[in-house]
Amino acid sequence: MQGYFYMKGIKYTMRSRKNVVSIRMNDAEYDSLKAKVKDAGISQQAFIINAISGAVIASADEIKVQKEISRSLSDLVRLLRGLATNVNQIAHVANDQGAISSLNELRSIHDEISNYRKESDQIWLSIRSSINRQKATEQ
Repeated sequence: MQGYFYMKGIKYTMRSRKNVVSIRMNDAEYDSLKAKVKDAGISQQAFIINAISGAVIASADEIKVQKEISRSLSDLVRLLRGLATNVNQIAHVANDQGAISSLNELRSIHDEISNYRKESDQIWLSIRSSINRQKATEQ
């Protein structure tokens, strides 16, 4: 149960974590912990809680790179969708004008673009999923 208190007319939430854990480490272990906490860009408490809860802990740089890849893939998927739409429209015009041989080529191109789009969607969703799992560690 979470409580509240007021100070100078401002409502504050009391801490919901009441248990304190103290552990001992040698210098190498402590240096390793400090380095990992710094790389992750979160507090030591958040790092340890996320580590024991099974969360994926990535450095801030790794998350930044994944977000950039996600943006790039999102742009690529948008372009592929546009290309597929354009090819489909060209195919309709070719069909209306009786250009059957080019229609088959356009359908083949359309199918290839659709396959690329599906593959890109899967990669993009995988990256987004990875980023979302890591967002919990950013505090």
